[in-house]
Amino acid sequence: MRPVYVAAAVHVPAPPERVFALVTDWDRHREWMFMTDARQVGEHAVEAYTGVRPFGFLDTMTITRWEPPSLVRVVHTGRVVRGEGVIRIRAQDGGTRVIWAERLRLPFGLLGRALWPLARPVVVAILRHCLRKLAALPHRT
Repeated sequence: MRPVYVAAAVHVPAPPERVFALVTDWDRHREWMFMTDARQVGEHAVEAYTGVRPFGFLDTMTITRWEPPSLVRVVHTGRVVRGEGVIRIRAQDGGTRVIWAERLRLPFGLLGRALWPLARPVVVAILRHCLRKLAALPHRT
């Protein structure tokens, strides 16, 4: 089945180096990612649990590109989330533009595909919410 694509962007009033450091500080993901705790588990591996235990899922990822301060790319290898994710960071208007994009293979086969038109707006809203929280962090730290 073809993957689906979602993306969102935000302007962060901080320099790219600071934003990249924040985005890739896995232990701080709970501060801006919706209901998610993340941690680095190897040189190129990250795990993120989304939900409230025991109701949630583990998202395992392999870091495939690491280009500070402009790009981090992962491959999602978990049971629920599979596909590729990328966060691009670039200087813009006295701050930083952050673009978060995901190309995902939907879980649950045909059922997942059938439900995607309903789920997509929710997923995009969550991405935007997370990025707004990320944009506010440099003011608090």
